[in-house]
Amino acid sequence: MKLRLPLVPRRRRDRLLAGAAALAVVAGAGTWTAAATSGDAPDVHRQDHVLNMPDAGIDTSYFTSGGGGKRPAVLLGHGFGGSKDDVREQAEQLARDGYAVLTWSARGFGRSGGRIGLNDPDHEVKDVSRLVDWLAARPEVRLDAPGDPRVGISGASYGGAVSLLAAGHDRRVDAIAPQITYWNLADALFPQGVFKKLWTGVFFTTGSTGGMQQTPQTPQTSQAPQASGAPMSGPSASASASASASGAPAVPGCGRFQPELCAMYERVAVAGKPDPEARALLERRSPSAVGDRIAVPTLIVQGQEDSLFPLDQADAMAKAITANGAPVSVDWAAGGHDGGMPESARIEARVSAWFDRYLKEDTGADTGPAFRISRSGGIDSTDGAVQLRGANGDRYPGLTPDPREFALTGREQSFANPAGGSPPALSSLPGIGGQLAAFGAGFSLDFPGQHARFDAEPMASEVRITGSPTVTLTVRSTAADGSAVLFGKVYDVGPDGRRQVLPGQLVAPVRVENAGQGATVELKLPAIDHAVPAGHRLRLVVAATDLGYATPAAPAVYTVAARGPLSVPVATGVRTAATGLPAWTWGLPLGAVALAAALLGIRRTGRGGAGARGAVPPEPALAHVPLEITGLTKRYAKAQDRYAVRDLSFRVEKGQVLGLLGPNGAGKTTTLRMLMGLISPDAGEIRVFGHAVRAGAPVLSRVGAFVEGAGFLPHLTGRANLELYWQATGRPREDAHLAEALEIAGLGDALERAVRTYSQGMRQRLAIAQAMLGMPDLLILDEPTNGLDPPQIREMREVMIRYAAGGRTVIVSSHLLSEVEQSCTHLVVMDRGRLVRAGEVAEITGGGDTLLVTLDGPVADEVVGKVAALEGVGSVVAADDGLLVRLDGATPARLIGELVRLEVPVTAVGPHRRLEDAFLTLIGGSA
Repeated sequence: MKLRLPLVPRRRRDRLLAGAAALAVVAGAGTWTAAATSGDAPDVHRQDHVLNMPDAGIDTSYFTSGGGGKRPAVLLGHGFGGSKDDVREQAEQLARDGYAVLTWSARGFGRSGGRIGLNDPDHEVKDVSRLVDWLAARPEVRLDAPGDPRVGISGASYGGAVSLLAAGHDRRVDAIAPQITYWNLADALFPQGVFKKLWTGVFFTTGSTGGMQQTPQTPQTSQAPQASGAPMSGPSASASASASASGAPAVPGCGRFQPELCAMYERVAVAGKPDPEARALLERRSPSAVGDRIAVPTLIVQGQEDSLFPLDQADAMAKAITANGAPVSVDWAAGGHDGGMPESARIEARVSAWFDRYLKEDTGADTGPAFRISRSGGIDSTDGAVQLRGANGDRYPGLTPDPREFALTGREQSFANPAGGSPPALSSLPGIGGQLAAFGAGFSLDFPGQHARFDAEPMASEVRITGSPTVTLTVRSTAADGSAVLFGKVYDVGPDGRRQVLPGQLVAPVRVENAGQGATVELKLPAIDHAVPAGHRLRLVVAATDLGYATPAAPAVYTVAARGPLSVPVATGVRTAATGLPAWTWGLPLGAVALAAALLGIRRTGRGGAGARGAVPPEPALAHVPLEITGLTKRYAKAQDRYAVRDLSFRVEKGQVLGLLGPNGAGKTTTLRMLMGLISPDAGEIRVFGHAVRAGAPVLSRVGAFVEGAGFLPHLTGRANLELYWQATGRPREDAHLAEALEIAGLGDALERAVRTYSQGMRQRLAIAQAMLGMPDLLILDEPTNGLDPPQIREMREVMIRYAAGGRTVIVSSHLLSEVEQSCTHLVVMDRGRLVRAGEVAEITGGGDTLLVTLDGPVADEVVGKVAALEGVGSVVAADDGLLVRLDGATPARLIGELVRLEVPVTAVGPHRRLEDAFLTLIGGSA
């Protein structure tokens, strides 16, 4: 018998199966592949199919492992803009764990056809039911009744939402594990009536231009068992499948979205606020629309760094599904849409255990606590790794448990909503807000005269906030319609009253109507899990603008007062584990915004800041030397005798363009990371203009860096991206030297175009311009020519040369030796972590045993043969500009004498050695 909850009896399935659409397997039938395994792990077999759905061919992969026997099935959905390939590794592991796993690319993504409907119940959700039909026909899938497989569904973001919707629409679904997803899409994109313009723009940009590929090649026709109806076969089936796989053509400016979604987005974007029709459209496609019907065991995983789908979305789904009588566990994981998913391995293991319990009926499976939070256990200053600890509760407490009240100081305050909403306050940026927060002070920015501020008294002891703080406000507005749009946030403010942290970089918007004569509103602030240390205080800020949201264009004055205390939830029943969980780590943020922010010292370090601790006094004699490295050493983690960099020393002078060369594993990247203060050396030191480099050292404000590409907002212009980046550093606008950086980068009129229209070369130049903002005295470029064609490489070379021409210094790491030879003045060659050679390019390439003999005219082949036969000559090769002669014992003087004797028309003799030759000679076998 299938496990069911006593409060939710199983309904008969006949009406679900009757009239189910016939499916045709039209691609890859019978084509099995085995995934590579290690040790005794069983092989995983994959079979690819294109299933013919109404108006679309859906690309799928089916994974099984092991021998015969019936097994439960799992459907895995992917995130928005992705495809079935994103979940392949998880599918293979679940197959090894004894499941039949089916993955698919949703309509409009990957190699599937059709239009994107944002999980339209009539299309994407019905597609899932048809996939369940297909699983029911598989002989190895366990059935609870004819046409009813034992099946669970999991997925993140877009895939997480469809798992919830499928459970509400199809009673055959037995367990789900949605991750970082939404319960009500209208509430997520229009929170409290405010338009979340940046994230919504990313949604529609992704659906219009990204994540979609061309239609798969027309497959061979084949038949497969069907859940209902007759199998399609013959030429008509193939033609139908091919047509459905191609999907509808993209609509200009709309991509492959359904037209009604495009019209909704354009209408809201122009108005700057949602209308009732827009809300209704998104609500119909949200799990909340069928919330009263979702009654299966549900594991809810939501990210703490997520300005797209915050924790309140998970709270709403947990409350609704629990009310239906189903088992529910809630997991507040590290990361989210703004911070990646650093705990993916732990989460996938928990999903597998959840399905073991509720699909395999393994009562011994450890499904984890009813409520779990991932909390930071500190940062390893050696390599930047973040350690996590788990905090558990035996019940989910909701967002307002065990409130504590803190009185707020500050009288009624008036502030302006600026015309056009500009300049806007800054709280988070789509996709990288959590990464920005990883740098401590984050990037939050509130402009004077555009916000009100209310402070609590310093904490007598540490207070852990777990949930949503709330406060009651009175609001008046001078706007013509009497409304106000406000943004609330709670800062953790240090003892000096200046350093402040915005947990999760999250902000709570609210639209207040009928505030002309005054209105009272309860402001529910973002749900967070954050410890406020003793001596710190809470600061409530209410702002008129935020970069991520649309605000009224007309200027107005808002007057706000806090009526009563700030109520803070503390969740006393949640206990942090005494010992760490298996450690997970993530590297320092790779986005160039975050990296350059660290280098620029976003929040200037005061005398009591991090840069002051253990400070090494500057060396006056090196005040004008851009870089001196002495005895630099870095061991590999957990290794005493293996070195990434060992006893490295070299010096770089002003005006040099230095090429850092070495084979893979030579230690170049480790050296650059130590140079930028991202990791600490085990021995030796780095001095920039005489100052020792440490994490957060003020001298790093004189360093600019371009490492591993830059993350730009595609819908903004190049100029807007640069201005936003500089604004986020907190440095004065006049210090940016934007015009100078742009002149050197040479982007011209392209600056006024959206970045999504840029070529790869233009994006690279924009990234270089971003690194040059502030005109740093030392510019570090890691593989700046990656992905560029020859003309673009030449342009990048000219950019570097122009930058150094003003007396500044450039360090470039590159694998293009010919390009380094043309653009660099000096070289440092590394191998196995050690310095091999340092010096001028001409000096390093000038040696060797090959001479170029330039001639006044052509010579006959017999003369070339005579030269090759000379004693002490190894070989002779005719070149366009003369002869390449490799000496094997003879001296250059003796060679010249012999050439004159043979009446060879010599005009010059000199060394011929390319950088490639020198490089290969220096590193020997490491090549």
